[in-house]
Amino acid sequence: MQKLLSFVSVIALFAATPASAALVTKDITYKDGNTTLVGHYAYDDAVKTPMPGIIVVPEWWGDNDYAHRRADQLAGLGYAAFAIDMYDNNKIATDPKEATALSKPFYDDRALMVRRAEAGLKTLEDQPQVDKTRLGAIGYCFGGAVALSLARNGDDLKGVVIFHGNLATPTPAKKGQVKAEVLALNGADDQFVKPDEKAAFAKEMTDAGVTFKSIDYPGATHAFTNPDATALGKKFKLPIAYNQAADQKSWEEMKAFFARLFAKK
Repeated sequence: MQKLLSFVSVIALFAATPASAALVTKDITYKDGNTTLVGHYAYDDAVKTPMPGIIVVPEWWGDNDYAHRRADQLAGLGYAAFAIDMYDNNKIATDPKEATALSKPFYDDRALMVRRAEAGLKTLEDQPQVDKTRLGAIGYCFGGAVALSLARNGDDLKGVVIFHGNLATPTPAKKGQVKAEVLALNGADDQFVKPDEKAAFAKEMTDAGVTFKSIDYPGATHAFTNPDATALGKKFKLPIAYNQAADQKSWEEMKAFFARLFAKK
């Protein structure tokens, strides 16, 4: 997969913005203990006041071009976005076996999952463009489980959005601990996130007093937001596929969600 430049680069111009806005991207190297991580940061340099910050937690494949594109899209909406690295030195899985091996330690150790994600969140907070009082997270598949773990842990986030994310956990949310609102966007035909898991998630959120919303998109399977999912599903015989309608609808749900939560009062 083609990598973006390691240092600041202008990749798009927004002609409608009087200040000649440019989307600025750069790779940021950071640490979780002794583990070196590399994330993709994006923001609109025409915005001169601190902007809300959102971390993007990738699918189990790793912090690849798809996660970067989502961060760039968020930057185009006026957010400072950071696609975080959950693996060592930005490893990218090339097949499901490797992806399973890379993601398994985090499913086995939820404290590690939270700590690794918090390293990325802290790196985002440290960027000069970011308003530290307005932070959020989005995650895809494995990344959805990670983002949801941050919410369950009580991290100081306004909102968390889960796209076709794994909802089960051995450490359910405790009443009064979750600070974030939660938006779960799943496919009705997802064979990895089954109805009983969704029902258990809804009960968990309700019992913990979390403000949440859950939407299932008819006809959508796992990984429905990723345009590469159909080809990957065929290649590796996985029940995943892109669904343009569900992708667009879920993105609009996310936009409205964060616009409400980040609105200054």
